[in-house]
Amino acid sequence: MSGGTGQIVTAVDDDFRVRESISSLVESAGYTSLVFASAEEFLQSGTLAATRCMITDVRMPGIDGLELQRRVRLQRPELAVILISALYDEETRQRAINQGAAGFLYKPFDAAELLGKIEVALSDSEGN
Repeated sequence: MSGGTGQIVTAVDDDFRVRESISSLVESAGYTSLVFASAEEFLQSGTLAATRCMITDVRMPGIDGLELQRRVRLQRPELAVILISALYDEETRQRAINQGAAGFLYKPFDAAELLGKIEVALSDSEGN
């Protein structure tokens, strides 16, 4: 694995177990992990500028993942956003991809697949 010290990967999910799972995976690959329980918490945290890749759940109370993706892309169009969802919904997946998502995975996702998408997203963003 080719982790990058100082590269911040942020996870936004209302499920504590999912946040902790993503955090452990990200840190095991050598990246710095930040986790937030809601889109609002993330947006108010002041960490958007430092985030190199964001993973967000699609369905959350308040601001959902698609709206978070839209808001983030207004400020940081180059930021890689990977969406995850427990509900199979091809229309939502397509909307996310059309809005520029770096990936879309269904829960339960394969850790290696998520890590691969993170690594591709981070290597792509180095060229920007």
